[in-house]
This record gives sequence, C-alpha cells and structure tokens, in this order.
Amino acid sequence: MAWTEGQELPCLHKYVSLEQIAQYAHASGDLNPIHLDEAFAAQSSFGRVVAHGMLGLAFVSEMLAQAFGRAWLESGRLRVRFRAPAYPGDDLLTYGSVTKVTTENSNRLVTCIVGLRKADGQEVLTGESLVILESDQFRANASPAF
Repeated sequence: MAWTEGQELPCLHKYVSLEQIAQYAHASGDLNPIHLDEAFAAQSSFGRVVAHGMLGLAFVSEMLAQAFGRAWLESGRLRVRFRAPAYPGDDLLTYGSVTKVTTENSNRLVTCIVGLRKADGQEVLTGESLVILESDQFRANASPAF
C-alpha cells in the first residue's frame, strides 16, 4: 500500500479487565500494587486499580504493527503523552492517521498521529509515530512476520 497523508490507520477495540492487568503485570514484572491490589489502589489518588500505562502503549503499537507490519517492528519510533488513566471495565479504541510522507535515502518515512481513547472520547494517550519503509516495502503493506 502506498501511504498518503490523511490515510487512516486500522482502529483496534480493546476491553480492559482485571485479569488482563494482572497478566500484564506478571509478564512485565511491574507488580506495583496500584495495578493489582484493590484495597491499596482504593487509597491512591486513582481510587481504584489502574491499568499500566505501558499496556495502553502496547495497544497503540499493535495497531502500528497491523498497519506497517515488519517495518514497524524493525524501524518504528513512538513518542506519546499519557493523558488519563485506564481502568478495568474501560472500552478503549486506538486511532491514527498519516500526517506526512517523505523520502530519504531511497526510503519512505511515514509520520502519523496516534492515540488511544475511551469509549466516551476521553484521551488516554496521544502521540506521534515514525516508521521507515525501505524501497521494497513501498508497494505493499507488509504483514507482520510473527
């Protein structure tokens, strides 16, 4: 696929559950009780268990991998700001669109705005990504080689 300015990235719908947060905590090694202990979290400024910010970032990276395949995994760069916490029971939606396409050293650089928002429209994170497509990746949207 030849990426063009304004082109939308695939949107992913994600539901956050306590089980998913616990699995992410154990996989990442981030066992902070704010993510796992309801009694502890109730005493925090959040008032309840909160999902890891990096879990939300993983959702955005998954969207980018679907859009750009192996090129995202090999050359992707991502800069984000965390805007609001995600909680168990939240429905989240990734979004993104191409803002700039340039050519440099026979490679195509694709810049996108990206984000993650709750079903009510509240932004969880916003940011910008950059992926480098080598000349042989211009014509096709490479699928991930997992």
